[in-house]
Amino acid sequence: MTYYATQVLAIRDEHFPADYQVRQIVRARQFIDSHLTDPISLETIAQAAALSKFHFLRLFKRCYGRTPHQYRTEQRLIRAKQLLQTGLSTSEVCYALNFDSTTSFIGLFKKYTDYTPSAYQRKKQFSRA
Repeated sequence: MTYYATQVLAIRDEHFPADYQVRQIVRARQFIDSHLTDPISLETIAQAAALSKFHFLRLFKRCYGRTPHQYRTEQRLIRAKQLLQTGLSTSEVCYALNFDSTTSFIGLFKKYTDYTPSAYQRKKQFSRA
């Protein structure tokens, strides 16, 4: 093995988690995906990954470039977009995805998409026509 290959492997081992840890993080992401509408805590997700919550948080961010909370929020908003396209009202989508309130849902949706949910629905209706 060349010196360069040895150094690349050393950097990989230093900066990236081991394969078994990656599998644990993937398991946690799958747990998040399957419980999008449930109120779940960081501790619960970390338990699903069989890691301490602080170690889990560091590994998740290293693997996915965002915290578990940010990931879960993004996934819920992706699902909200899909539900809005089916014609559900803002409040129906809000409660279907178990957001705290319609106001917080609208603010979060606008923050991530630059549109309110109703403006997003109108935009999608006109783009189909």
